[in-house]
Amino acid sequence: MSGSAVLLVNLGSPASPRPDDVRHYLDQFLMDPYVIDVPVPLRALIVKGFILPTRPKNTSRAYASIWTAEGSPLIVISERTRHALEERLQRPVGLAMRYGEPAIPRAVAELAARAPGCDEIVVAPMYPQYAMATTKTVEVAAEPALAQTGLPYRFVPPFFSDDGYLGAMEARIRNDYPGDAQYLLFSYHGIPARHLRKTDPTHAHCLTPNCCAIPSVAHATCYRHQCIETTERLADRLGLAAESYGFSFQSRLGSGWLEPFTDVLLEQFPARGITRLAVVCPSFIADCLETLEEIAIRGREAFLAAGGESLHYIPCLNDDPLWIEALAQLCR
Repeated sequence: MSGSAVLLVNLGSPASPRPDDVRHYLDQFLMDPYVIDVPVPLRALIVKGFILPTRPKNTSRAYASIWTAEGSPLIVISERTRHALEERLQRPVGLAMRYGEPAIPRAVAELAARAPGCDEIVVAPMYPQYAMATTKTVEVAAEPALAQTGLPYRFVPPFFSDDGYLGAMEARIRNDYPGDAQYLLFSYHGIPARHLRKTDPTHAHCLTPNCCAIPSVAHATCYRHQCIETTERLADRLGLAAESYGFSFQSRLGSGWLEPFTDVLLEQFPARGITRLAVVCPSFIADCLETLEEIAIRGREAFLAAGGESLHYIPCLNDDPLWIEALAQLCR
């Protein structure tokens, strides 16, 4: 079979919402040196000494609140996306998760076995914006398994500025944006600010005054710049007035993370007169814990408790046909 085979890779999910499965997942996730980027002894102390003894119980309850009869929303949606893309491309498409199952080595081996004679393997990390805790760790984890196949391979680059992705996002927002909303918040997954410095090839540009607005080669790997660029391009497509939208970062773990913080803004908005809010999460392709529980459940509760009237969560692209077409073009 000539042509390419495609491997989609997303973050992952526990096998179940049970505390033991959540603990195993968090251990694998948080011990990744590209996620908590400190020396191994300190990372082990933080994860095994402070996080794992208590966090799995709370996180287990959060997962239980979104778990479906089919399983983890992220896994179920990702499998639907894989199936739709395979039908669109008429080529073998595999699915892997960076943490948990299906694991990358097994997914690569199974994909290669399904595509004898293919010319190359195209790996598509399901992250629009580049970050070392997402894109980079997928590349590092996948390369040994890809090399074992003996096939050429390439990675789909970050697609935050891709017309297909932006078009699909624009359509999703237009279709789901409530007519009475006063403000649209673009909420992105947070990362430690130090990660920007570590991925900056100039070692001097990121986190300097007005850095995201000053052209630089650093923008090719700058998560913050790419989030701002995504926001501004979508706001322009949607014709949003400057005072009617903004961006923020959620899911922080510790201090020194990118600001403004989503949870803080949700509590401040009602006092600013923003009581009817819409939230979209452009750094997530598939709905998951961070969108369904953190924003649509917990975020809404916090916003209403602070005096808000309504918070409307706009779903991720998931397996939307416009996104499947855009993804097919990216993989080609």
